[in-house]
Amino acid sequence: QVQLVESGGGLVQAGGSLRLSCAASGRTFSSYTMGWFRQTPGKEREFVAAVRLSGRSTRYADSVKGRFTISRDNAKNTVYLQMNSLRPEDTAVYYCAASNGPVLAAIDSSNVYNYWGQGTQVTVSS
Repeated sequence: QVQLVESGGGLVQAGGSLRLSCAASGRTFSSYTMGWFRQTPGKEREFVAAVRLSGRSTRYADSVKGRFTISRDNAKNTVYLQMNSLRPEDTAVYYCAASNGPVLAAIDSSNVYNYWGQGTQVTVSS
């Protein structure tokens, strides 16, 4: 079992930056693939970014590539999402997710993640 708590959301102007953090409980954080997803009302949860166990392998949605950076600190049981050049269309509730199963190529699918945080709101004003 792992519990995830996101923080760092808020209101920012277009072009600004935010850094989301997700703190995980438990002593096996390094064995979890970690991901960030986002959701707006009436839409399905959307993949944003993911990082594999060691932190060296990452994947991004095309919509955030070059603007967002995912990273993890296994010593601190924390995964981060640095968001730069924010746009109004980035407005959403952002969720942290963890998977301790075989992810393989489906790292961008919400179906492979078995633990979720409560979400943090990010609002980008134009």
